[in-house]
Amino acid sequence: MTALTLYPYQQRWIADASRFKVGMFARQCGKTFTTTLELVMDCLQAEAQGGRRRWVILSRGERQAREAMEEGVKRHLHAFQTGFKALEYDFEASVKALEVVLPGGSRISALPANPDTARGFTASVLLDEFAFHADSRKIWQALFPVVSRSDLKLRVISTPNGKGNKFYDLITGDHPVWSRHVTDIYQAVADGLPRDIEELKAGVGDDDAWAQEYELQWLDEASAWLSFELINSVEHDHAGIPEHYAGGPCFLGVDIAARNDLFVIWVLEAVGDVYWTREILARRRISFAEQDALLADAFNRYRVIRCCMDQTGMGEKPVEDAQRRFGSSRVEGVLFTGPNKLALATTGKEAFEDRRIRIPEGNQELRNDLHKLKKETSATGAPRFVADSDSAGHADRAWACFLAIHAASNPGTMPIVASRPRTGTVLSGYGDLRRGTSMRGYA
Repeated sequence: MTALTLYPYQQRWIADASRFKVGMFARQCGKTFTTTLELVMDCLQAEAQGGRRRWVILSRGERQAREAMEEGVKRHLHAFQTGFKALEYDFEASVKALEVVLPGGSRISALPANPDTARGFTASVLLDEFAFHADSRKIWQALFPVVSRSDLKLRVISTPNGKGNKFYDLITGDHPVWSRHVTDIYQAVADGLPRDIEELKAGVGDDDAWAQEYELQWLDEASAWLSFELINSVEHDHAGIPEHYAGGPCFLGVDIAARNDLFVIWVLEAVGDVYWTREILARRRISFAEQDALLADAFNRYRVIRCCMDQTGMGEKPVEDAQRRFGSSRVEGVLFTGPNKLALATTGKEAFEDRRIRIPEGNQELRNDLHKLKKETSATGAPRFVADSDSAGHADRAWACFLAIHAASNPGTMPIVASRPRTGTVLSGYGDLRRGTSMRGYA
């Protein structure tokens, strides 16, 4: 067996017994691991004294809730060599809850957060990655009465995600009732975390992403066309998975590129009045022949009603070829003039605001690409859209998304297209519980 080392910033968090505690941690610093360790230790300490605890972890989605339970709670319990009963049940029609029950009756549950699940318990609560929760203020309004009893605790952790959410209010506030912990990548490395900062920064290749995810800086939301709060509101862990395609009508948006920018195909499936992202194909520096092959494959795998493509500059020939191959009634070229870009961006933003689109959850590269698009006013007073170009692209995914929404919003005369079949179905322990630099239990 090997020892698990807790770095000073982790020790400080665990040793802080404040009733209300909020922490902002850089990526890859073990924030969920550390906070779930505190929960397990709290339960074990209570049971050692003849009591018991009730904790609920509210995560941004089902995948994150499962990760907190499997990689956090259960891992710690195994290391403590504590027996437990694992449960999984439907909390609501579309919400699955995971739970462990300890020998003394303590319980830890994990499930996706929404205002209804936040009301469903009387327990101490951990809000995991709270800045990324959709409806964070509504969740907060529903949740806080849950922990009003004086023996209950509240833990809130996240990386930054813009200023338009409740987490920003909590971590930047100054009321003494809250204990605040902030650990950026520099502090974590200074405390002993083995990370190569320069290598990480070079690997990220995006100044804004580095500033937000690792330096914990608040990015300017004022000029962003799609705020992080707006992006949060339409994320879903079932989006972006081709196997969830249900055979319905699809709409494609294609952003053309040949050199440094990305070639992107964004696939939307209409399910009722909501457009579900089924796939996002993004490639860099591929030939036009490879782009044609990817587009043909998308037409073959999905029941494509309409496809809108960037026809600007080098897009003229790909659009012409696609119209000849798939029909001019199904393929429309869109010139990226100022008025056309404004119309595309406006229609796209309205779909986000009305929550008529679902996009993949937790894809930070995608989130940054959507967020980097900014609206500015030129010297003549005309609006224009700009985006910084970096290793993640030039808002290419954003424009492909807007083109797909445009295709779905203006289907015109829908041709008869053959249906596609469905492709899938929708330990010696840590020793004692004293706070120390090392705890045992990991083999």
